[in-house]
Amino acid sequence: MAKICQYFFAPQSPWTYLGHERFAALARKYQAQVELKPCDLGKVFSVSGGLPLAKRAPQRQAYRLVELKRWSEHLQMPLNLNPAFFPVAGDAAARLIIATRLAHGTDAALNLAGAVMRAVWAEERNIADAATLAAIAQECGHDGKTLIKTSETSGVQEEYDRHTEEAIAANVFGSPWYVVDGEGYWGQDRLDFVERALQK
Repeated sequence: MAKICQYFFAPQSPWTYLGHERFAALARKYQAQVELKPCDLGKVFSVSGGLPLAKRAPQRQAYRLVELKRWSEHLQMPLNLNPAFFPVAGDAAARLIIATRLAHGTDAALNLAGAVMRAVWAEERNIADAATLAAIAQECGHDGKTLIKTSETSGVQEEYDRHTEEAIAANVFGSPWYVVDGEGYWGQDRLDFVERALQK
């Protein structure tokens, strides 16, 4: 029987970007049912001891850049270490991903999420800007303006809040975070373990 994988993430996270396409491919390979849960990482950090990037110690910030460079080269994925629009709020993008899932299903939302992540880390685009998000949705084959309107409704906000509450309840403290059979896996560098869990 196909496994269920909960996928908690913040769309502005570079680590989520680096793992997103590989995770989506694993889900397809093992026919896993993905429960897509974009969440508010700031709220997750506030209860889990995490710090926003600007408040981290200099040595941690420096090593983050080293690791991002290593991984982008290893995966042969384009990544700007200091993108034009970062730090950037991910809330509007997260709500757009939720609206896309509600309107068009999980596969469409996964595809859009990947496009949003590329926009930040490879294309120098501002995912906090509604017009930019509408254009990204349009490029993915959707009616961008309609999805933006839907993303701004109270129902979508409630879903976003619920995902964040679920993340906190599941002891999530970073992005991406995958849960299979009740067990959590933090980070795109744990996808080998996620695959093993999906194989069982």
